[in-house]
Amino acid sequence: MDMRALLMGLSFVLMWSSAFTSARIAVAYASPLLLLSVRFLISGLLAMAIAKLLGQRIALTRKQWLAVALFGLLQNGVYLGANFVAMQWIEAGLAAIIASLLPLLVALLSWVFFKERLPKLGVLGLFAGLAGVLIIMWSRLSGGADIIGVALAFMGVGALSIATLLVRGAASSGNVLMVVGLQMLVASAALFPASLAFETWHVVWTWQLIAAFTYTTLVPGVLATLVWFLLVNRIGAIRASSFHFLNPFLGVAIAAVFVGESLSMQDIVGVMVITAGIVAVQLSKR
Repeated sequence: MDMRALLMGLSFVLMWSSAFTSARIAVAYASPLLLLSVRFLISGLLAMAIAKLLGQRIALTRKQWLAVALFGLLQNGVYLGANFVAMQWIEAGLAAIIASLLPLLVALLSWVFFKERLPKLGVLGLFAGLAGVLIIMWSRLSGGADIIGVALAFMGVGALSIATLLVRGAASSGNVLMVVGLQMLVASAALFPASLAFETWHVVWTWQLIAAFTYTTLVPGVLATLVWFLLVNRIGAIRASSFHFLNPFLGVAIAAVFVGESLSMQDIVGVMVITAGIVAVQLSKR
């Protein structure tokens, strides 16, 4: 791997992991579903504009349109919607840890429902991931973490896992950034009426809200996505995916630095065990 690819990968995972902390800051000042629907509207339009400048067009098959709708609703709508709501009650670091279980849950569901055989290393990875979660959950729940917030975070990563399995093989080649923009617009259209129905809107205009909203819209929302696709084109999906191994650690570390969230030894041990489980599952798939 060349130095440019390494820097791109580290930049991507840093931006991606920081999204939980910026969201945690933003939802302290505004209704989460309203905030997220506006964010997706802006990010989606920006992604589609960049895609058009890159020569991409909206040319999708029926299967790909279905994938856009499902992924937009489940990944952006349910996954991020549940996480934004959850972060009214739980810390950003805990939400990042739960979200990092995605590769393990996808492997587990593929094993259970699609009978995809996992080598022994993969099975060990699944059990290691479960053990890491139990270590962290025991620490956090005994420390007073809100059970509703934790349940919402698990619901979110569960929805994203299901979406990942449902749309396998339905991705559109050559216009990926355009598809991402369309998915964001689908999520915006779904979250706005949900916000109308279930939220009492409130917005406290502070510099923290403006800074956090601008950051989460432009950096994790658009820039990280663009860097990701450039990285995949440069070194391939498998090697690029290895950078996701850093997400649990960085998500917790960023939350500790910028919003002063506490880190216990159990958290650190749990994150290390989860990361080892993710690495084991991914290596077994190779």
